[in-house]
Amino acid sequence: MTQFFIIHPDNPQPRLIKQVAAMLRDGAVIAYPTDSSYALGCHLGDKTAVTRIRRIRGVDDSHYMTLMCRDLSELGQYARVNNVQFRLLKSNTPGSYTFILGATQEVPRRLQHPKRNTVGIRIPDHPVALALLEELGEPMLSSTLILPGEKQPLNDAGEIRSHLDRQVDLILDGGAVGLEPTTVIDLTGETPVLVRRGKGDVAPFELED
Repeated sequence: MTQFFIIHPDNPQPRLIKQVAAMLRDGAVIAYPTDSSYALGCHLGDKTAVTRIRRIRGVDDSHYMTLMCRDLSELGQYARVNNVQFRLLKSNTPGSYTFILGATQEVPRRLQHPKRNTVGIRIPDHPVALALLEELGEPMLSSTLILPGEKQPLNDAGEIRSHLDRQVDLILDGGAVGLEPTTVIDLTGETPVLVRRGKGDVAPFELED
């Protein structure tokens, strides 16, 4: 049965954060709040949990799973970034963006785009997500909580419970959040390319809104 934790959105209880991190290390799939919408998360190295998230989302192996990082210090291990890219990232994180970057050898093949050797990286601007990442001490694998056939993500923990009871191991109720997914920007080329328009402002990347 799915567990349900009510967590403070601005000052998450350390006891609960420790419990959630332990569950993730043991293979749990969780639903948790971010600065854009609710998301699904699991441990980076857990292949079974990744498969469960893809099943919930109704997506195949070609769909990007995002590495949710606590800050830019974790970036170099998983993504290849030049000086121009780093300056863009530094100026616009944390925030509601997912950045497509070249993947390093540290990223498992199953988490990369099957043809492009790239990976999605995100640094959220939400106290619950950041506290959880800090406790984990490593990135978490994540995907926006959009159900099959839907265009908008879920943003209410009660609604998530009604849809995903017994499909996820834990729902972290941090209150209602937004209804927009992240803005996805591809930084692998000479200039940024808008992949998906979401909550994050595209102006800093000189892209048309």
